[in-house]
Amino acid sequence: MADMPPFHLAFPVDDLDAARHFYGDLLGCSEGRSSERWIDFDFFGHQIVTHLVEGARADAGANPVDGHGVPVPHFGVVLAPQAWRALAERLEEAGVTFVIAPTTRFAGQPGEQSTMFFRDPAGNALEFKAFADPSMLFARG
Repeated sequence: MADMPPFHLAFPVDDLDAARHFYGDLLGCSEGRSSERWIDFDFFGHQIVTHLVEGARADAGANPVDGHGVPVPHFGVVLAPQAWRALAERLEEAGVTFVIAPTTRFAGQPGEQSTMFFRDPAGNALEFKAFADPSMLFARG
């Protein structure tokens, strides 16, 4: 997976300054090109673009997964366990409200993972996860 091409994701936000703070300052994503209506960010090696859409809210619902209501839609990245823990601590220290607090999912099963869900200021749901065994990313249980 070392040569995996970066993905591109564009999504709505209702406040570019809040998005700039959240993705840039809180998550540590460097800013790329921007205009008065959008901002590119380097999202852990992938390109995300926040587009200003007045009144945008992104909460379609949730699905049950391992005893939790997982927000749909959501996006995020798979981090190394140490990086995941560091991000979880940074978010907790910043007072981020979690949809699903940092936890272990599928304990003792193929695909055991640390996961956390939270929302950006526009309500877009993000999931960050780390696998105990990275080779289990696509394992079937």
